[in-house]
Amino acid sequence: MSQTLKRVFVYGTLKKGEPNHHWLTSEKNGFSRLLAKGKTEIKFPLVIGTRYNIPFLLNKPGVGHNIEGEIYEVDDKMFSNLDVLEEYPRYYDRELQTILTNANEKLDCWLYLIRNYPDSMLSKPLLSSYCNRPNQPYSEKSVRDPKLPAKDDLSY
Repeated sequence: MSQTLKRVFVYGTLKKGEPNHHWLTSEKNGFSRLLAKGKTEIKFPLVIGTRYNIPFLLNKPGVGHNIEGEIYEVDDKMFSNLDVLEEYPRYYDRELQTILTNANEKLDCWLYLIRNYPDSMLSKPLLSSYCNRPNQPYSEKSVRDPKLPAKDDLSY
C-alpha cells in the first residue's frame, strides 16, 4: 500500500544536531528523509520563550526574520508522532507555509507555530535560527523540574 509523504519544516529542536532530532531518526516513529535546508518565505518571530531554551515560532507573519531550518519528507506515522511531540493541537498549531530551499526551489511544508501567546513574547530577541545553548540548555519535558508551579511554559 502506497501512502503520500508530507513535507515538514523544522526550525528548532528537531534540526540535525539539536536535542529532539532523534524523533526524526528513530524508525519506531516512522519514516523521515532530509530533503533540503531552507528558510521561510514569510518572516516570523522566533523566540526563546522559557528558561528551558524552547524555541517558539509565533504566528505573527511579517514580523521577525525569514526562519532557517530543514525540510523533511515524512510518512503518516512520523507526522502523527511529531504532532505528539509538539502537543498539536493543544499547544502548537500547524499550517502549510512556503519554504525556500537553498537551491531557490519553493516547497509547501507543514510547520508548527504558536497562535496564542502573550504580547510580551514579541519583546524577546527575535532569532532567524535556533541553536541549543550550552549556558542554558534545552530541557526535555521528562527532566524539567517537577517542583515548578503548574503554569503554561509560555509564562516561564
